[in-house]
Amino acid sequence: HWTMELTFLGTSAGVPTRTRNMTSIVLNLQQPTAAEMWLFDCGEGTQHQFLHTPYHPGKLNKIFITHLHGDHLFGLPGLLCSRSMQGNSLPLTLYGPTGLREFVETALRFSGSWTDYPLTIVEVGPGLVFDEGGYRVSAYPLNHPVECYGYRIEEHARPGTLDAARLVADGVRPGPLFQRLKQGETVELEDGRKIDGRHYLGPATPGKTLAIFGDTAPCETALELARGVDLMVHETTLEQAMAEKANSRGHSSSQQAAALARDAGVSMFIATHFSSRYDAEGCLRLLAECRDVFPRTLLAEDFMVYSLS
Repeated sequence: HWTMELTFLGTSAGVPTRTRNMTSIVLNLQQPTAAEMWLFDCGEGTQHQFLHTPYHPGKLNKIFITHLHGDHLFGLPGLLCSRSMQGNSLPLTLYGPTGLREFVETALRFSGSWTDYPLTIVEVGPGLVFDEGGYRVSAYPLNHPVECYGYRIEEHARPGTLDAARLVADGVRPGPLFQRLKQGETVELEDGRKIDGRHYLGPATPGKTLAIFGDTAPCETALELARGVDLMVHETTLEQAMAEKANSRGHSSSQQAAALARDAGVSMFIATHFSSRYDAEGCLRLLAECRDVFPRTLLAEDFMVYSLS
């Protein structure tokens, strides 16, 4: 059972609105061997948003912070403390720019708080963050007034299916050996024959790829981060007429984000992080501007779920 599912917990820029909380996204990963739940950014109120979903912060394995601006970060101390109070002992790793460790440790220290679970804080730089458990995550520097990253998540290829009928025809009895052959191992049978599992596997399925951007004005690394992904999640703070204003503050306009989706050859683009100046109608206008450039654009809403499986 393989799934890769995104749930948007917050889709507003700088401040919350009645219908949009600040930035946060849950990535639910399910593989036959492992299930993980990751969080990208943690704006104020993120733990409250969890209450409207099937998910629980106690089940989080990893939290990725794109940058240290409050609308992406101020929900983190509360979430970390609640997770401790609820008696959860599952280890948690935080990833983010330089300063994340000091922010978290200071917030915990001054508020007399602590975590009852193993908490690891990894301050990232450009490049590979990790490659483990079936996923490879890389950080790309973006164009914003503070150090800011986008994350590219690449699932390893899924192994092909085992041709059991052909194995049986070749005199291999079904049993524990099949599991090892399915992993592409070579096994020795009782009669001394050696069987290479790779000869009995169908073609591997390429893994899913995903680019989750922090805040950014258009920049060259964006193209590299998004190239060919199945899904790009990118901020769309302001409308095209205000592109200059957006860029001066390290943000992108609707059509700049959509042009990136087009140029990077992505399969789907979800626009998010809308200025609170836009009501529902205004956001639909932003969506229309995006679709003029890149038709396969969706408008993120709080609690929207998107599956890549």
